[in-house]
Amino acid sequence: MQDIELSRDQIERTVEKIKSYFEEELQQDIGGFEAEFLLDFFAREIGPTFYNRGLLDAQQVFTQKAEELSYTIQELEQPEL
Repeated sequence: MQDIELSRDQIERTVEKIKSYFEEELQQDIGGFEAEFLLDFFAREIGPTFYNRGLLDAQQVFTQKAEELSYTIQELEQPEL
């Protein structure tokens, strides 16, 4: 897996969410620099867990849709003589 790379806009929006969380839930002010380091840590250390879960979810959806397609194809079969 490659490193998780976010656009500058995604980083800025996420940093603001981290700062808001710290302020509202923990009553602590952290700066943008600290919040961005925390984001980097989560992306590096915890991101792969969420990434892998996303892959598993996608695989399950794909398998379900493939089974549905298989049934649809079977319904199209014509009786042979």
